[in-house]
Amino acid sequence: MDNQSNTSKKQPNNPLHGMKLLTILELLVDQYGWEELANKISINCFKNDPSIKSSLKFLRKTQWARDKVEQLYLELDKRKG
Repeated sequence: MDNQSNTSKKQPNNPLHGMKLLTILELLVDQYGWEELANKISINCFKNDPSIKSSLKFLRKTQWARDKVEQLYLELDKRKG
């Protein structure tokens, strides 16, 4: 059995499994826009000259912020589902 099979079997109930941070961020920006996203999650990369690139860079380095973005995505996904 290869590592990829092991990984997918270990996370069968993880709703974020297989989701890229880029995809999550793009969906949130499409849904809310930068201004509303900054109101929901108060981080400077959403407030001051926001871009996908700068936000990804920050979120990849800052786990607490990434956790908030992922949680917001999960809440949005629940409402849509």
